[in-house]
Amino acid sequence: QVQLVESGGGLVQAGGSLRLSCEHTGFILDEYASVSWFRQAPGKSRQGVSSIRGSGDITSYADFAKGRFSISRDNANNTVYLQMDSLKPEDTGIYVCAAMKYGHTWYLPYEYDYWGQGTQVTVSS
Repeated sequence: QVQLVESGGGLVQAGGSLRLSCEHTGFILDEYASVSWFRQAPGKSRQGVSSIRGSGDITSYADFAKGRFSISRDNANNTVYLQMDSLKPEDTGIYVCAAMKYGHTWYLPYEYDYWGQGTQVTVSS
């Protein structure tokens, strides 16, 4: 049974940092196309943040995340991390990780097979 469990969210001041974790069980990351982070702010649609390929360490980022966020993986602990630095109030939202088995376009939510419940990130000004 595939499960994705996020942690690490919280309240932080603008300019601060958070590291989100996505612990995955029930599958081997190398056998999946990618694991990605999405976010959803109130009243807005789900938005791709960053992705890491299942094989190798190829990463992708949304434009707003480039230079501030970094995605990484720890295969030994079945965890994908999202390091977020220089946070801004507009980064506020629920951050959710998702696993794609066969898809091709990382930022399209409908390409994903499994989703976590999410972790709340709130950035105060």
